[in-house]
Amino acid sequence: MILMNDFKAESEAIKEKELIAVRRVLDSGWYILGNEVKAFESAWAQTCGARHAIGVANGMDAIEVGLRALSIGPGDEVITTSMSAFATVLAIIRAGATPVLADIDADTGLLSTASVERCITKKTRAVLLVHLYGHIRKVDEWIQLCEKNSIFLLEDCAQSHLAQYKGQSAGTFGEWGAYSFYPTKNLGAIGDAGALITSRDDIASDSRILLNYGQSKRYHHTKLGMNSRLDEIQAALLSVRLEYLTIGTERRRNIANTYFSHIENQHVKLLARPVQKENHVYHLYVILSKRRDQLSAHLANQGIEALIHYPIPIHKQAPCSNLVTSPDGMIASETHASQCISLPCNPHLNDAQVNCIIEAVNAFNP
Repeated sequence: MILMNDFKAESEAIKEKELIAVRRVLDSGWYILGNEVKAFESAWAQTCGARHAIGVANGMDAIEVGLRALSIGPGDEVITTSMSAFATVLAIIRAGATPVLADIDADTGLLSTASVERCITKKTRAVLLVHLYGHIRKVDEWIQLCEKNSIFLLEDCAQSHLAQYKGQSAGTFGEWGAYSFYPTKNLGAIGDAGALITSRDDIASDSRILLNYGQSKRYHHTKLGMNSRLDEIQAALLSVRLEYLTIGTERRRNIANTYFSHIENQHVKLLARPVQKENHVYHLYVILSKRRDQLSAHLANQGIEALIHYPIPIHKQAPCSNLVTSPDGMIASETHASQCISLPCNPHLNDAQVNCIIEAVNAFNP
């Protein structure tokens, strides 16, 4: 079976380094907010070109912490996409703000600037831009839109590790960028983990207080915070895996380029290529098909695991059915959700497996 993510395929050399890292934490006797977290935060901030990286428990918490650090809460609206993991919207709700869902661009699956502009009201405080599937695009337009309307640009970078636009990393264009290190991510922990990156000292300072019960120092609670701390073991593991992220990213790009060049089937539509190679890191390689269920069954019969991200747009989820959506409707989001299917694109795939996937997709004839 060709898997979407094959965790067991990790090399023995990496595993040995990870075991050494875990042993180092165990021998230190310090498991929370210690030197391993500091070291990873420093390394991730440097990798992204940000002044600060603040480790948190997961990617959803990174968004909530970031929103609260900007005092975005009750009475405030945050515009984002309906085509994302549910955590994107849930974090806005948990911060006390109101999500407003705009439509997407049909060719990329990414948030539409035109739709967002139609959603802006006097209550809008921010746009939360999701770099879906690992693709960052047209950031200049987003900066201009937010500046024109005096609102914050925020970035959900849960799928866009190392993605760049004009040489600048995802997460560094707005006030902050929120990263997830869930195991399936391009940089994944062995469990939950996340980080917020920012070059604003005030956001970094407030975030560190918020994630640790609201403590400015031990037993001094200056804010009503939360418990969202990146633990030492996950930080140590992430530091090891960060060493291999560039190699893994290049392999993902090579696989994606092979798909773009060789997948040809009238029942399949490819999403738009990135303008520049640096713009996409292919956390997911997504194609569209009006006969998705049949395609999924066909691939499974060929021993290929293909998954659907995400079959139900957020505005169709029961707890979010009353959320405000784009005044022109959500046609592109709903169409995309009904047709999208993700092909394996993980860096552990060999060339023979990639060719097998291409042959299976091209052979699909319902």
